[in-house]
Amino acid sequence: MLTLFDNPFSPFARKVRMVLHFKGLEFESVDALAVNEHDRLAEVNPRAEVPVLVDRGFTVTDSTDIVYYLEDRHPTPAVIPVEPELRAKARRWQRIADTLLDAIIHDVSIWTWPTHKRPDTPPDGLLQAGREDLLQVLTEIEDSLDTVGFVCGDLSIADFALFPHISALKPLGLLFEEATHPRLLRWNREMRAQAPVRRDLDYVKHSALEKFVLAESPYEGEKIVWRGDRIEWLLARGFHDWLFAELEAGRAVVPCAVSR
Repeated sequence: MLTLFDNPFSPFARKVRMVLHFKGLEFESVDALAVNEHDRLAEVNPRAEVPVLVDRGFTVTDSTDIVYYLEDRHPTPAVIPVEPELRAKARRWQRIADTLLDAIIHDVSIWTWPTHKRPDTPPDGLLQAGREDLLQVLTEIEDSLDTVGFVCGDLSIADFALFPHISALKPLGLLFEEATHPRLLRWNREMRAQAPVRRDLDYVKHSALEKFVLAESPYEGEKIVWRGDRIEWLLARGFHDWLFAELEAGRAVVPCAVSR
C-alpha cells in the first residue's frame, strides 16, 4: 500500500493525488500538516513539507520527483508525454506551476486563509503586483492552448500541476473572461469534467467543511513557513522590508533540513 503524507489544500499534494487517481492507484492519505502529525512528517522529510510518498518502505519527497517515480513504476496511463517537444513543454508548465504560480498565489493569499486570522492588511502594492504577474502567466497559458484538448494535447502532468493554482484564483478576485481568455475558460471546464479532478475537488470541499466549519482548525494558525520561490518573488517585487518584519515578529519561519 502506498502512503501519501498529504494535505487537502496543498497544490503540490493535490497534483500528486490527481496523478494517483488518474493511474488508478490506491493509497493511504495522512494529513501531515496537522500539528499532531508534525513529528511523523519530519521523520520522512526533515523539511516537514508535503507531499511525501512512501512505497513499501521507500520514500520519495518533492511532488515532481513523486510524479516521475509513479510514472516509472506505473507507466500506464501516462502523465508524461512521449514526444520530446511535448515532454519538454509539460515539464516547463509543471515548473511554472510549482514555482512562479505557487509563489505569487501563496504570497498574496495569506490574508484569506481560514487557518490564519490576521489582524493586519497586505502591504501597499502587494495585491496589485500579484495580479499583474498572474495575468501575464494566464495570458501565456491562453496563448499556448489550442481550441481543443489540454496543455500538451492529451491530459498530462502539465494540466494536473496547473489546475490547483488556477482553481485558487477565483477567491482572489481573478476571473476569466470569454473576451480575453476563451481557451483558458474551456480548459478549466474540461479539467473540472475529468474524474481525478472531480474527486480532488470533492475532497477539498469536504475537508474544508470538516476542518474549518465542523471543528477547530488542526493546523498552525500564526506562523507561516516561507520557502525559496515564495521568498524570491517577494524580494523581486520589492517587499523585503515587510518580509523582514514578519521574520522579526516571529510570524515567518524558514525551514532547515539540518538538525541544530
